[in-house]
Amino acid sequence: IAAEHGMVVAQERLAAQVGADILRQGGNAVDAAVATGFALAVTYPRAGNIGGGGFMVIHSAGRNEDVAIDYRETAPAAMTHDVFLGPDSKPDTDKSRNSALGIGVPGTVAGLALALEKYGSGRFTLAQIVKPSIDLARDGFVVADDMADTLPDMYRRMARWPNSAKAFSRDDGTPLKEGDRLVQAELAATLSAIAEQGPVGFYRGPVAEKLAKAVGNAGGIMTAEDLKSYQAVIRSPVRGNYRGYDIVSMPLPSSGGTVLLETLNILEGFPVADIKQGSAPSLHVMIEAMKRAYADRARYLGDPAFVNAPVNVLITKEYAARQRATI
Repeated sequence: IAAEHGMVVAQERLAAQVGADILRQGGNAVDAAVATGFALAVTYPRAGNIGGGGFMVIHSAGRNEDVAIDYRETAPAAMTHDVFLGPDSKPDTDKSRNSALGIGVPGTVAGLALALEKYGSGRFTLAQIVKPSIDLARDGFVVADDMADTLPDMYRRMARWPNSAKAFSRDDGTPLKEGDRLVQAELAATLSAIAEQGPVGFYRGPVAEKLAKAVGNAGGIMTAEDLKSYQAVIRSPVRGNYRGYDIVSMPLPSSGGTVLLETLNILEGFPVADIKQGSAPSLHVMIEAMKRAYADRARYLGDPAFVNAPVNVLITKEYAARQRATI
């Protein structure tokens, strides 16, 4: 969709249109991002949902300010270090990936609301931002594109849960197909509670109680108290530079910014502009740089509440020079 003076990019068309409409009404980038985020909870359920969490990096030209908002899921208070081990004391991937033990305390609602409150334009209430998502969930939309392609495979996992099976099924019990309409009445009710009460409508009261009960019934350990105590966190971004460009990115617990800066610092010592892009030599230096950055990610990085990671060393030019010398 052609745009002027602003653009919204998302993984699903309807959600991007919701954000673009907010821009047209005078909203700023954060207003549009939050509106798009809530819309993705409806139109891109396999990844955009309010049951998850995320990160946001904001550059405010007017304030000359850069901030990072951490609203990633957190582990329930009852989590232990061996919860995902099998009887043989080895990792059990079925426990971590397919059971309710792997459900974290969701952060999306808290994070998006915090972003809107502190960095939005002030022209919109949370209720106004969430309304398009409520309408999409209540009235439904036509299944197409990515959802039509992925739902048949995803449905085999989701069908274990009665509410999911009901929402994403045809009357004959088969998954929705391209051209069908997806209506999510219960999601519309949850979004309405958020619109009316703010994050409290999600983290306390009937929605929180239903959520905790459902997780518990499925064998998980997340509780209503876990939901009540969740807090999104404003952090300072990680910073660096690459060939004259300033880099501002997400800090821990996201590994993305640290890995990006380390990779770029290593690459900076190679004449990448003189190497044909896509050629074996160009792929070689990129792969080797990324290998080293991701090895450091696996060894050192983690949640700063529990891990003292040497980020200030990993993102230095001196450390990159030592890494580069091994390629």
